[in-house]
Amino acid sequence: MKSVLEVLRASADYLAKHGVESARLNAEHLMAHVLQKKRIELYVEFDRPLGERELAPLRELVRRRGEGVPLQHLLGTVEFHGRVFASDPRALIPRPETEHLLELILKLERPAAPRILDVGTGSGVIALTLAAEIADADVTAVDISPAALALAAENAAQLGLTERVHFVQGDLLPSEGEFDLIAANLPYIPGGEIASLSREVQQDPVLALDGGPVGTELIERLIAQAKTRLKPGGRLALEIGIGQTAALKNALEAQNYRDIRAESDYQGVLRFLFAIYG
Repeated sequence: MKSVLEVLRASADYLAKHGVESARLNAEHLMAHVLQKKRIELYVEFDRPLGERELAPLRELVRRRGEGVPLQHLLGTVEFHGRVFASDPRALIPRPETEHLLELILKLERPAAPRILDVGTGSGVIALTLAAEIADADVTAVDISPAALALAAENAAQLGLTERVHFVQGDLLPSEGEFDLIAANLPYIPGGEIASLSREVQQDPVLALDGGPVGTELIERLIAQAKTRLKPGGRLALEIGIGQTAALKNALEAQNYRDIRAESDYQGVLRFLFAIYG
């Protein structure tokens, strides 16, 4: 029988040869998943022998990861701001940039019992995290995809937040309501560039990636519509693509938003826009 350490090394070598970044880390996550342990617990079990009952499912997971299936889809979960969310092909896999957006939103001044809208909620990570972190918030989450909304609802149930977040199927804005904050991580990739994305990213729904021919069309449409649904002094918080800051600042100015502010992500890339209306 091979030991945990031997299998980890062999799995990491296989993944590296198949173009998987952070191959050893991926191998550890997959093994911990199969053994139903925390990844850190593997380090005290390096000498443990593994039988075929454990090796067979691990081999299948490693094979699929080598083919480009995202790690989050294989594990079925993703961690976001200290909470575990279900993750599968129904919605975009949450990225670290979106977690940074959430952290910036939580630092904003807000009124008591704020009304918050999350546009393009996907798996629900923004809406559900804001509901969990802001106890008196009234949160609504919108998505055009019924499949994504179903996943978000499952996450709400898992986190005990079903009564705190209202899910609505629609194109950008719900049919009624005014909000203190509208947050959005909308598709911002130009449609013609999707085929050139990494194989892992291409596992996300095209609907969650394609921002139109230029990439900013959906965001610009939200900017125009959101001002009619923000309370006086309400804020708009956006995650945007690389190189889109100037165009979207201009769009905000053209719609008479004020206090427009761009923020960088952890890589130093201008990735977020904040603005106030009214």
